[in-house]
Amino acid sequence: MKKMVLVAVALMTLTSGFAKTEKENAVQRLEQKYDMTFDMRRLAVTLDLTYDQMEAIQTIQDNFNDEMKSAAGAHGFMRHIMVDKAIEKDVRNMRQVLNEKQYNTYMQLLGLTLRNKGIR
Repeated sequence: MKKMVLVAVALMTLTSGFAKTEKENAVQRLEQKYDMTFDMRRLAVTLDLTYDQMEAIQTIQDNFNDEMKSAAGAHGFMRHIMVDKAIEKDVRNMRQVLNEKQYNTYMQLLGLTLRNKGIR
């Protein structure tokens, strides 16, 4: 009888540990999906940015990444709203910093990135 109780306790411990690990893995996958970090040097070359533009864009992208990570923690429809607001704010700020050609290229890159990550 004592062995059966010990086996039952061991199984419950393993099961709860497995469930916790699965939940943590799901959260990590979701955070990775909404992680919008990028290589600033590659973006600077692609968009032909000046030094002043690079500084401004780094700040804008840091804020965008923070907002997207916050959205990853939200649930359901609220996540969708937070993502939309973060994207709108990012696009509006980039429009102020970039010229027309740079902005068009950036919009293409952003659209591809969002589609590849499965956000849009």
